[in-house]
Amino acid sequence: MIQQRLQQLSLSAIVAGFVAVLVGFTSSVAIVFQAAQAVGANAQQTTSWIWALGLGMGITSLGLSLWTRLPVKVAWSTPGAALIAATQGLTLPEAVGAFLLCGALILVSGLTGWFEKLMDRIPLAVAAALLAGVLARFGLDAVMSVKTAPLLVLLMAAAYLLGRRWWPRYAVPGVLLVGILVAAGQGHLHMDAVTLEWAQPVWTTPDFSWAAAIGVGLPLFMVTMASQNLPGVAVQRASGYQTPISPTITVTGLATLILAPFGGYAFNLAAITAAICMGREAHEDPARRYWAAAMAGVFYILLGLCGGAVVGLLAAFPKELVAAIAGLALLGTIAGGLAQALKEEQHRDAAILTFLVTLSGVSMLGIGSAFWGVVAGTVSLLVQHFRKRA
Repeated sequence: MIQQRLQQLSLSAIVAGFVAVLVGFTSSVAIVFQAAQAVGANAQQTTSWIWALGLGMGITSLGLSLWTRLPVKVAWSTPGAALIAATQGLTLPEAVGAFLLCGALILVSGLTGWFEKLMDRIPLAVAAALLAGVLARFGLDAVMSVKTAPLLVLLMAAAYLLGRRWWPRYAVPGVLLVGILVAAGQGHLHMDAVTLEWAQPVWTTPDFSWAAAIGVGLPLFMVTMASQNLPGVAVQRASGYQTPISPTITVTGLATLILAPFGGYAFNLAAITAAICMGREAHEDPARRYWAAAMAGVFYILLGLCGGAVVGLLAAFPKELVAAIAGLALLGTIAGGLAQALKEEQHRDAAILTFLVTLSGVSMLGIGSAFWGVVAGTVSLLVQHFRKRA
């Protein structure tokens, strides 16, 4: 059985997993560092956060993907980190107590199945529009990066077009290779930041308080479910994968409970980086794309164990390279999401509203645009159905 599964592993899946980790980590690790500093974590404790988050994301992504044979990728809660970073006067033990409360609530959401029932009511057109809206910003970022690194980005785009024409399975690996070579030739790879050191976990005994529970624990749970798990499930559904949602949410809640004392503040289903593992660039056969998410899990485990070394390695890549590889790797998924969203005329208004609100990046009540995009699309559908019944 193990040998048969390993035979399904491909170079394109390995590269897709690496690109997913590269994009996910470099795009939000600074916010995680800010969150750790906001609650008074020292250098060793901050490294422990990377250890806990890396192992939590890695083990759950690897285990869930191999168990379900579906591309299930777990991530840290980026809006959750922003929420923590904005808090004031909270000690690290109090923060850990709030993380444990968040983990317990996520666990209950998975065990009771209420979140999956809610997601089953969201139409496919709205889910597909949500997917396209979440990912389109990465396509725009890739285009905008031409301003600051025109040669790098344009050569990577040329490599993508040629790759899609002549070797479609390896287009993204080719783009990554070209980007690294061009960046190295321009002297923009900062390898001096790489230092070889292992991360060490640091335990923090939790301190439970009503202020931390109400001010951090409950909001952390809400933004993680609304801004992360909701689009994460929508990406799964829009990509054609019927992932068992309740067991997956249960696993992320359990991982949060176990790793919270070490800095694993909240885990959830990935959306943007998961889409990289679900596209045709990961593999032409959708049934074999689970290896991309599994390999992302392996890379996350290495990230957690190596700590500072991996942080330095990922920081060595220029931001334009990361933006370009993300945007190019997601082009097919963005196009597929838009095509699926706008296919049915009766859902077109709801779909375009969902897409635009999600793409806008608007945030209200501390909740990101992905949630409000679903709200806008759902309201549109309700109005249309009410009009037809009348």
